[in-house]
Amino acid sequence: MSDEWLKMGAAALGRAIGAGEIGPVALSRHFLDAIEAHPLGKRIYARLTPERAMAEAAAAEGRARAGQRLGPLDGVPVSWKDLFDTAGVATEAGSALLAGRVPGRDAEVLRNSTAAGTVCLGKTHMSELAFSGLGLNPVTATPPCVNFADSVAGGSSSGAATSVGFGLAPIAIGSDTGGSVRVPAAWNDLVGLKTSAGRLSLAGVVPLAARFDTVGPLARNVEDAALMLAALEGRRAADLRGADLKGARFLLLQTAALEDVAERPMAGFDRSVERLQRAGAMVEPGTAPEVEEAMALTPVLYASEAYATWKDTIEAAPEKMFAQVLERFRSGARHGAVDFVAAWQKLEALRALWAERMAGYDAAILPTTPNMPPDAGRLMRDEGYYVTENLLTLRNTRIGNLMGGASLTLPTGVPSTGIMFLGHPWGEERLLRLGAAAEAALA
Repeated sequence: MSDEWLKMGAAALGRAIGAGEIGPVALSRHFLDAIEAHPLGKRIYARLTPERAMAEAAAAEGRARAGQRLGPLDGVPVSWKDLFDTAGVATEAGSALLAGRVPGRDAEVLRNSTAAGTVCLGKTHMSELAFSGLGLNPVTATPPCVNFADSVAGGSSSGAATSVGFGLAPIAIGSDTGGSVRVPAAWNDLVGLKTSAGRLSLAGVVPLAARFDTVGPLARNVEDAALMLAALEGRRAADLRGADLKGARFLLLQTAALEDVAERPMAGFDRSVERLQRAGAMVEPGTAPEVEEAMALTPVLYASEAYATWKDTIEAAPEKMFAQVLERFRSGARHGAVDFVAAWQKLEALRALWAERMAGYDAAILPTTPNMPPDAGRLMRDEGYYVTENLLTLRNTRIGNLMGGASLTLPTGVPSTGIMFLGHPWGEERLLRLGAAAEAALA
């Protein structure tokens, strides 16, 4: 047993299990013990599932000994954001409104992952009902950023990112509606994959805005993300062998994405672009007016659906909510049904324009977040700071959700900054190959 296991990625652990070098039982026990002993364990995990984890690990160990492993992640522990239903274990989505909510069956993606042999460690903390990109949650817990102890970790998959960042899980599953996988991945120096809307099942996933909700992994590297995507949907993983950037064509998106970018995120992005070009990629700066038009639709599209989904639950006990999140939900009441339908019709037309623009590119590139992780104490004290930082945090990532494609963030080498690749809808395999090549170029 070694603390080196806590630093290894999911694929590396899977290979060690397959080679007989690590046993899944000892591995899962080591992670559970590390979580219990860690001073931040309770700020990262809402609850553990030790009995389930050890039973799944024992089954994986038996398969490994018999040479009958279910796949490359068989026996590898995984953390799950606390909005994925777990049979017989509370799933509360970071909200006192859902306290004591115990589902009767697993979310479909968790069932698929379990069928691939992964081990469920437990449920990680998150922003309240997933409606914030900051990761601040005074109702349950606020995990800290791995690089800045007084700063937030990014949300809403805050505990997911920090479970991997602090070595308390080799890989994590989060959700992304406006940036909730990619923001915390970037701020904690991880790889984050936002899948195309509709690619992965949302059955058994607590919703925010179902038309934008997606499921995705937060990982140490692109290979781990690719393997986890396959496990979540019960398919074969993308083949990353031989991936390179020679001839790859990227649109460096200038519309909205480069405004008010702080010095460190810009430095990380510029460094990354230079390395992509050095590896053979073509980078062409360009604008996309349809992106700006789509961004203007955000208040109608997001808040309307979120409040329609949660209105009755919220208004039955609004005092249980953090005021900033409550106000964000209630802002959805300002828009009528006609506004919502018209906004979606407009967005579909804008997505078609974006698809035409992107037809000649492999992906668009931009800084994952324009800002650095904000100070948690100031977010609690300063209402204006909370509002402006939350909107700024999600600005660039939300472009990917609005335009509807797959999206990938990679660490730039400058702590808590990321470079984001906006790919084509249902183009995850192609995007992951680009990501693997970019990862090598950025290393």
